[in-house]
Amino acid sequence: MNLENIFDNLTPWQIVQLARHPERPYTLDYIYLMTENFVELHGDRNYGDDKAVVGGFATIGDYSVMIIGQQKGRDTKSNLYRNFGMMNPEGYRKALRLMKLAEKFNKPVITLLDTPGAYPGIEAEQRGQAEAIARNILEMSRLQVPIIVSIIGEGASGGALGIGVGDRVLMMKYCWYSVIAPESCSSILWRSWDYKEQAAEALKLTANDLLKLGIIDRIVDEPFGGAHRNHQEAANILKKVLIEELEVVSKYKKEKLLDNRIKKFQEMGFWKKYFPKGVEVEFQPALQGSIIANNLLAGKQHIGYMSIMPATLAATKPEQAYMKMVASLGMSDGMRCSLLLVKKDAPKFKNDEEAVKWLEDKIVAAPKGSAADQYLLMLFDKY
Repeated sequence: MNLENIFDNLTPWQIVQLARHPERPYTLDYIYLMTENFVELHGDRNYGDDKAVVGGFATIGDYSVMIIGQQKGRDTKSNLYRNFGMMNPEGYRKALRLMKLAEKFNKPVITLLDTPGAYPGIEAEQRGQAEAIARNILEMSRLQVPIIVSIIGEGASGGALGIGVGDRVLMMKYCWYSVIAPESCSSILWRSWDYKEQAAEALKLTANDLLKLGIIDRIVDEPFGGAHRNHQEAANILKKVLIEELEVVSKYKKEKLLDNRIKKFQEMGFWKKYFPKGVEVEFQPALQGSIIANNLLAGKQHIGYMSIMPATLAATKPEQAYMKMVASLGMSDGMRCSLLLVKKDAPKFKNDEEAVKWLEDKIVAAPKGSAADQYLLMLFDKY
């Protein structure tokens, strides 16, 4: 098999590894290779200057823009200086300050995403990490200038989404974008990192998968073998695409721009609607081989949310497994009752198909946005 065929058939885990290649161009590389007259701006005017994010005014083609991105280091010293590209709350507030400055002067915003996640340290939590990310998502959704988001490496969880709301979301070919890293997903579901490749496959985190799901709008090609092979060529390709996108979004009036942006994110996700026994049900597939469904017992208050892996149901009596899972997670009595009410008459399934059919017949979805969205239970193989 030649190299071209190899790179055309990379597994999701191999793409994750390529996205983490230490020689890939980072935000400052793209800024200096794509733009002119870059003036870096510092600080959040509240706490300090987060070195994990850089930003400032620059010129790209005929456009004057505000460009902001997460910055990693090349070696141990620079990675410590840049905090491995993991932003603190002051970093998100710095980014928001720059976006508001761009709005004041009516300049488009370009963000470059490349982070393993927001910094998880206790000091970040003390300074309001969750609030800072949430605030950015809110403010970006209503920022009255065009926003173009480009994923240039890793796009991990809220750490990326904190500067990732835009009118157009672009993603370079060998990058990943997901709610969680494959290793972390594996450690949660299987209590081990050994299943990271399986997790990467299930998470649908590659550019091709996300384009099909409507999470991103366009895939940006890379030099043969990846952006690390030729920084200048990678920057030239991205620059051309950014200018094309700027030409499109700059034509919209502010009201239309904001309406399109909000509608874009509201419409993400896929639902299958059907009516068993005269009741409308919304059923959403999630991780490969699993079902996520809310349950609303007929005529009663909504009291539960479950994630069920059908393959494991054939091995044990479901109600016993759920009781053990509830006990191990220390869930509330209310959640325990909801599981018992739903599962008390469950049979022992012979295969996945029987389990799925039983669940579809039994579980009725709760209204979207219910408090039950906060609960996630996974059924594991052995007890």
